[in-house]
Amino acid sequence: MAFLSDTLARVKPSPTIAVTTKAAELKAAGKDVIGLGAGEPDFDTPQNIKDAAKRAIDQGKTKYTAVDGIPELKKAICAKFLAENGLTYAPNQITVGTGGKQILYNALVATCNPGDEVIIPAPYWVSYPDMVLLAGGTPVPVVATLENNFKITPAQLEAAITPKTKWFIFNSPSNPTGAGYTWDELKALTDVLLRHPQVWILSDDMYEHLVFDNFKFCTPAEVEPQLYDRTLTTNGVSKSYAMTGWRIGYAGGPVHLIKAMGTVQSQSTSNPCSVSQYAALEGLTGPQEFLTTNKALFQRRRDLVVSMLNAAPGITCPTPEGAFYVYPDISGCIGKTSAAGTLIADDEAFASALLEETGVAVVFGAAFGLSPNFRVSYATADETLREACSRIQAFCAGLK
Repeated sequence: MAFLSDTLARVKPSPTIAVTTKAAELKAAGKDVIGLGAGEPDFDTPQNIKDAAKRAIDQGKTKYTAVDGIPELKKAICAKFLAENGLTYAPNQITVGTGGKQILYNALVATCNPGDEVIIPAPYWVSYPDMVLLAGGTPVPVVATLENNFKITPAQLEAAITPKTKWFIFNSPSNPTGAGYTWDELKALTDVLLRHPQVWILSDDMYEHLVFDNFKFCTPAEVEPQLYDRTLTTNGVSKSYAMTGWRIGYAGGPVHLIKAMGTVQSQSTSNPCSVSQYAALEGLTGPQEFLTTNKALFQRRRDLVVSMLNAAPGITCPTPEGAFYVYPDISGCIGKTSAAGTLIADDEAFASALLEETGVAVVFGAAFGLSPNFRVSYATADETLREACSRIQAFCAGLK
């Protein structure tokens, strides 16, 4: 008799975490490894945020809190949504969880029944389909190609919707491609959604502040207010505020959905870390100047990586609008053999050979639902990126 649940058999461990773990193991074994797998900023949490956390500890704010967030933080999140997104939420429409991942998971677990379909544009963040499966739903990938700058079209969305569709997951700027939808592009998608009142929108806005050039961020309920009552707008402090390990995500949405998500959280983790909540409060209400500084730093790194990868034989790397990832196409490398004799049959073989032969760790495209590609996280120092891209260029030049 099988001990593990049938549900677990439907999901797989996170490939991005697996790549990061493998790179760490090789590094510990003495190999010269550059890890470009992890999706987290390389700089430290701002000092004012760390100081706020220390104060919270010294003031004894280390007890249980309300299950889905302290009132002060909910109030600050309401103010953020209004000031930055033009969205009006009351505190009872806000939930705070242990990272953005728990927010998304709570929403899916609270709403999905067997047979419910969830539309997920691909390339997608690796966790979306597996969270849907864990919640009992059915992921429905809709593939956005390089030709469309990794953005789905209204016609593709329309074709994917069925009477069973419950959610449309939207992520802009995107992990893994960095693709961002303009106001007009998003309006075209929301026009489709208006025609299908059974479909809810789960908007993952985690990379809101990491947009480049003259790109203007927008979110579905902002672009189409008629969708406000069936949209969950999710965000967090992990990426923009360099607080990945603090584990704080949040969302605004209809009261009955927020309450249901709170019920799930009350029987799983209860409240997010109390100290992290006070740190997040300072993040949202304290000085914001560093966001502009960090954005300029990431844009410089993006430009470096895009130009160097496009100089590698067999690689085409588009310029993303935001986040801190690029998702190069490696069609020109498939079917060739590496200098060490490895056949590059697909993007997983490419990533494996690249790691073994050059010490550069990237995540293969199949993990994100579109091949042949790989994802690079450029959230690391310029000189490290330059060295990594030089190794990738040499690896590609050695393919026969």
